[in-house]
Amino acid sequence: MAITVEPSLFTRIIAREIPADIVFENERIIAFRDIAPKAPVHLLVVPKTAEFANVTELAAAAPALLAELVAIVQQLADDHCGGQYRLVFNTGPLAGQTVFHVHAHLLGGPLPEGTLGQ
Repeated sequence: MAITVEPSLFTRIIAREIPADIVFENERIIAFRDIAPKAPVHLLVVPKTAEFANVTELAAAAPALLAELVAIVQQLADDHCGGQYRLVFNTGPLAGQTVFHVHAHLLGGPLPEGTLGQ
């Protein structure tokens, strides 16, 4: 019996099966607004490949893609929140990861110290 793996929410957004408010896209990365924002600016920055579940896997196997993702985060922060931001990668369910397709949360706007913008 073959095991089927359902595509992640982000894979379905990339394929345009699910709508999203996309703010950036190139051949390798897509960025869109979080539907449940935790800060005045809350963007998800996602590699288009579903190969990596978390940032540790991405860093080990594709450091150039991780570097590109971080550069795009800075560009988006410059455009959306004056260049100042928090960058959060949740790794594992106990850390709050719910979609196991690596992604970064770009949080910007007034974020009090000691919070994650919640």
